Amino acid sequence: MNARKSFPALLFVTAVALTACGGGGASGALTPPAATGGGSTSQSTQTQTEDSIDTANDVGAPVKDFSSYDESTGSPLQSTAARTAQSVSLQSTGSGTCNNGVEFFAPDKKGDTNSTERIDFYDNGCTAIARDAVRIFTSTGASSETVQRTVSLYALNGTTPAAVRSETVNYVNATFDQYGYPVVKNGFARTHTGELDINGSKTIAGDGELIVAASSGSSTTFCSDSAGYNATGNQSLNETFGWAGVMPAGTRTVNADGSVTWNTTHQGNTYTGPIGGLSIQAGAQNTSCPISTPMFTLAGGTVKGTYTLPVSATYLHGILTNLTISNATLANGDTLNVQTNTGVSPADAHFISGTLAKSGAQIASFNVDAFGDGVLVVAATGTQYQIEDWHVVK
Repeated sequence: MNARKSFPALLFVTAVALTACGGGGASGALTPPAATGGGSTSQSTQTQTEDSIDTANDVGAPVKDFSSYDESTGSPLQSTAARTAQSVSLQSTGSGTCNNGVEFFAPDKKGDTNSTERIDFYDNGCTAIARDAVRIFTSTGASSETVQRTVSLYALNGTTPAAVRSETVNYVNATFDQYGYPVVKNGFARTHTGELDINGSKTIAGDGELIVAASSGSSTTFCSDSAGYNATGNQSLNETFGWAGVMPAGTRTVNADGSVTWNTTHQGNTYTGPIGGLSIQAGAQNTSCPISTPMFTLAGGTVKGTYTLPVSATYLHGILTNLTISNATLANGDTLNVQTNTGVSPADAHFISGTLAKSGAQIASFNVDAFGDGVLVVAATGTQYQIEDWHVVK
């Protein structure tokens, strides 16, 4: 899929409220996938449930990072020739003009010094807010900067934020444009620490680092690592889940239509532990690839298994338009395939679909929209879990 589809108003009328055990929250308007296949008889129900939650989180880790990374490299001043002069002009003024379902303000709508605000909408007419991201940037040296980034997440038809993601982002070895974005062609190193809060409570913690190499062409190389966990845990299982992994090598490519594709293989471990028992440990920052020692690791849990995820994600105007994961390998011999349903809008609850299987039997499935909001269904029990901002939150 190489172009962003329109977001029809019908979506806002036909969305079905999530009423199963994961119900409520910011993803309340998303329809769960069907639970089919009955699951593998060689695994206990709890093991299948744990594997299912782990898998959804493992997928969410690189995709959520890509979303943040793409925003970091998405300055309207660093557009490609493929974008029309009018499009560049509208985005570069910072006036908040609606452009393909996006509004960009500089300074932000409050008028803060050294700030920008980007609002992504569920529709191309900019009437239904999906994400509202405010950046306040501060120079800390000739080639360094700190950005406080706050993203308000809205459910379909929501008038107030259902969740808030906050990040502190630090850049080194970088040059910056007038909006405080790193100049991609010159390369940079970036770290972030952050959390997702739902109903005012810390729900997901996630930290990571990214190194982008300098490049004179449309494609550049990168590497990355990250770690995170669900701070509130799963009350019915009386445990919490975490993840930590590395993208040892990848490419960021600007396509002819102005979209950006991130390609890599994400390798890492999944963790379980007592609720409140996991934490992220930060070591020394890396400034070049490959990464021999990840900056961010997880502590306090037990390694449940490893995963290898070949991931390709494409963004147009900052919105995910295509996600592909083929034959990924996970713990307990499970396999995963994720595809984009190009026949529906990115705002649709079934835009991204994933299936976890073992020996040909389906263990779980999940559906999410382009913003990573949806539900996970465990096949053996039909139990549904809410996915918010690419991670299982309930």
